[in-house]
Amino acid sequence: MGFRLPGIRKTSFAANQASSKVGDVPKGYLAVYVGEKMKQFVIPISYLNQPSFQDLLSQAEEEFGYVHPMGGLTIPCREDLFLDTTSLLNRC
Repeated sequence: MGFRLPGIRKTSFAANQASSKVGDVPKGYLAVYVGEKMKQFVIPISYLNQPSFQDLLSQAEEEFGYVHPMGGLTIPCREDLFLDTTSLLNRC
């Protein structure tokens, strides 16, 4: 059973690894990698201004600095926590 959050898109890293192109991320969105399996989520850039998302960015800076293992922005949190945070941002 699953659910859709209108503001974010999810793809698996394995499926996206071969087709990872700049054109895959629509204008106004940002790809981030989350969780143990490094799933890719495409989120609106407007999330970057939100305090709850900035907390996640601070965690990423503390853990990775500015060098991220996936080549893109990696957020060091569980996938369910990320989904909870972004679902709250979708309501705003």
